[in-house]
Amino acid sequence: MPTGPQIILTLKVLVVTVTVLLVASLVALALKRPRLHGHINTAFFVLTMATVVGFETLLQWVDVSAAFDPAARQALYTHLWFSVPSALLLPAMILTGKLRRKQLHLALALVFSLLWTGTVVTGLGLPN
Repeated sequence: MPTGPQIILTLKVLVVTVTVLLVASLVALALKRPRLHGHINTAFFVLTMATVVGFETLLQWVDVSAAFDPAARQALYTHLWFSVPSALLLPAMILTGKLRRKQLHLALALVFSLLWTGTVVTGLGLPN
């Protein structure tokens, strides 16, 4: 069974990995490559959802109170305030992108950007 620090380190690596994909998708947009943007965002979506499902499954088996000290539990709780809403927005982002609903997609992108910034900051700030 993984320890609290192992779980946190894995979470940090995954947050950085999918954030690199997100930045790559924004570079694709800047280069006027919307299809590439969509393909990269699809990979971002799949990896992010797999991470959410994987961690939720893991945390069902791991006694969180034993794996994390109080400071780590509080930091993880704060992280979840950003990561869960951003993950819930992803299906709408994918759908509006695929349907080319640009105005709605951009509005969701703005909210998502704020939430994802919080996800990254709080994710990387988690104590090991």
